[in-house]
Amino acid sequence: MAAQEQLIPGLPNEIAELCLLHVPYPYQALSRSVSSTWNRAITHPSFIVSKKTLSHPHLFVLAFHSQTAKVQWQALDPSSGRWFLLPQMPLPESVCPAAFACAALPRQGKLFVMGGARSGDYPPMRTNLVYRAATNQWEPAAAMPGGTAFFAAEGVDGRIVAVGRGGADVYDPESDTWREGKRLGGELERYEVVAARGKVYVTEGWWWPFMFRPRGWVYEVGRDTWREMGVGMREGWTGVSVAVGGRVFVIAEYGDSPVKVYDEECDTWRSVGGGRFPREVMKRPFAATGLDDRIYVASSGLNVAIGSVVNNSDRGRGVEVKVTWQVVEAPRAFLEFSPCSCQVLYA
Repeated sequence: MAAQEQLIPGLPNEIAELCLLHVPYPYQALSRSVSSTWNRAITHPSFIVSKKTLSHPHLFVLAFHSQTAKVQWQALDPSSGRWFLLPQMPLPESVCPAAFACAALPRQGKLFVMGGARSGDYPPMRTNLVYRAATNQWEPAAAMPGGTAFFAAEGVDGRIVAVGRGGADVYDPESDTWREGKRLGGELERYEVVAARGKVYVTEGWWWPFMFRPRGWVYEVGRDTWREMGVGMREGWTGVSVAVGGRVFVIAEYGDSPVKVYDEECDTWRSVGGGRFPREVMKRPFAATGLDDRIYVASSGLNVAIGSVVNNSDRGRGVEVKVTWQVVEAPRAFLEFSPCSCQVLYA
């Protein structure tokens, strides 16, 4: 390469590429604008593959401001405690944040926002936006098959499964196409989902005034089949859910927010050992997600609790799983924000 085409003057390009590889998120996307030479190097397929090995988890939170009604995504680097503001989503003004469904493919560094509705008497939207951590940009993807709002979605085996009234629709990001999944013979009052071991667990949870027992279903993505959720699972689902290590956890939304893990063999929820959930700094509402052996919970004011999950080798007290918590307190500027959704991406 000619001298004027060197990535960093005075350094061999091999060393210069190593320097660029260690530029942290989200600044690597910005560094593409330094020169055409840097842009070519950073967008080269071999560079992207190498960068994945150096990425680490970031928490992405869709937050709603209680005073201004502003909706925005924030990204937290848990290792440094620093927050970053994402570019604004290309959406109409005055949208209802609860009407959208959000999901992620963490290893691919992709975040999806689907469906939704504007505030007021407007029909549901067919939104399908994808955010790529590598470019720090939003891009439109294939629109949903029909206008959809107030539903839920989860990433399963490289695909996004959207669950709402009528059943499941499955989006394949590789082909940018949708397929209609098996229809569900019934509707739920609301949709809370979590994905584990190729299955999507769907429930409406307990809701005021608690006159009716919650309903729930399980969708097996590979078989495209629905079955009714076990009685013990749906009746013990009393909070926000998260999957870690193929197991489903719930952080209760009452009292001191005890944490439970589901025992599928016995169709029951079991208490989790370890430290108590940091309820003194974590105020409802909660949004939760999981990745690897970590539980991430965002709360009002965007304080974040990160739980490390370990299997208990000493089961003398009947506790199979322990969770220890650490808290990343948010800046006071986030005091009026509440989480609508949170996802983890490698960035």
